[in-house]
Amino acid sequence: MTLLLAHISDLHLDGSERATERAERTVAYLRDLPQAPDALLVTGDIADTPVREEYEEAARLLDLPFPVIVCPGNHDDRAGLRTHLLGEGASAEPFNRVHHVAGAAVLACDSTIPGEDGGRLDTATLVWINETLSELPADVPALLAFHHPPVRMHHPLPDSMRLGNADDLAGLLRAHPRVAGILVGHMHTGGATMFAGRPLLLAPGVTWTLRMPWEGDPVADRTQPPGVAFHLLDEDQRLSTHFRAVMRAGAEV
Repeated sequence: MTLLLAHISDLHLDGSERATERAERTVAYLRDLPQAPDALLVTGDIADTPVREEYEEAARLLDLPFPVIVCPGNHDDRAGLRTHLLGEGASAEPFNRVHHVAGAAVLACDSTIPGEDGGRLDTATLVWINETLSELPADVPALLAFHHPPVRMHHPLPDSMRLGNADDLAGLLRAHPRVAGILVGHMHTGGATMFAGRPLLLAPGVTWTLRMPWEGDPVADRTQPPGVAFHLLDEDQRLSTHFRAVMRAGAEV
């Protein structure tokens, strides 16, 4: 088993020509790959405001020839995501789904707190993660995906609104060694670190890239291209990640 999972985050579709072009460029790159990924993971902030039209645009863009896994970010609306992106009934309950892809389980979890920028895995979500992992066959590895990083990433803006109950998640993970890694967004920059002894991988932002403190101001670097992370989970449950910038056609490096 080798799972190839493409991972993007933070599209912030807002109806502007700029946001649409960057998202279209990114999904066109994925669509045109010689080998399609087993699935695309989108870790939140799909819409920006959010309004119906933004999710309808996302539904058009994410109509791809391979599965698309989504989880909400702090800019998203649970009911709007369900109704206008996925065509389901409206509900404000936490958005938690398990997806079985290429012999692995990808748990798309809801780390949002409605009306707030910070994150939290609420009690119902933690119980759902625990039960879902416990019910998987012994030979099925798992990946957790949600929006808010559970650790400091050394920038004051996203660090001020990271996952608020990381200790609860760390305690849960101690009981589930099958979890091979954690995949998040929110930072608007590709990155890699560790959490609870597992790889923690951050997807680049599609809409703009975060300037880290040593790179100066302004915070949002709108000159950088959108990016994609490719995660490979092999038969040894080793998780490897490759990052790619998605340039405009004909652009010189």
